Amino acid sequence: MLHPNTALGYIDDTIGHGVIATRLIPAGTITWVLDDLDMEFTPEEIGKMPRQQKEYMETYCYRNNKGNHILCWDYSRFVNHSFDSNCLSTAYDFEIAVRDIQPGEQLTDDYGYLNVEFPFEPVDEGLRRKIVRPDDLLHFHREWDESLIGVFSRILEHPQALREYFSEEQWQNIRDVAFGTREMESILRNHYFPKRISSF
Repeated sequence: MLHPNTALGYIDDTIGHGVIATRLIPAGTITWVLDDLDMEFTPEEIGKMPRQQKEYMETYCYRNNKGNHILCWDYSRFVNHSFDSNCLSTAYDFEIAVRDIQPGEQLTDDYGYLNVEFPFEPVDEGLRRKIVRPDDLLHFHREWDESLIGVFSRILEHPQALREYFSEEQWQNIRDVAFGTREMESILRNHYFPKRISSF
């Protein structure tokens, strides 16, 4: 479920559509949470799909740490990539704004933590990184963790429109991390490590 203060909007002919903030979304706001309507598909299930469905899944899904594909039911699947994203995923099946997102600004993710299957070169943003790779989580998780730790305590400073999608136990864990009484789990937990088959 995507934060309600967002809308689907046309960006340009190169990018297509994206998710736009309709009001200020302060840093520390939970911008997306995995919910019961999001659909999970195994690689075997996708392998049996017709070609057009497979292409759709390749475009709009991310992979979780089990290697399964998650298709978000709402327009959160249109959140675009940025190497300087204003949202970050966490190890707790939600994303958070890591800086203030202004009205009219796109919500963006770094696709490097979404377990892409193949490297790809997105629109050049003039930054050091140029290519999204399947193993980006292995290389950048410490950097992303630092950004997350910097805003996690701010979760409790704002009304959280998506609070109802968390169980009491989940929310208590978030509170504990925010208060510093529990160590934050690393975003590295999201990485999919393919099982290797030994040959003899």
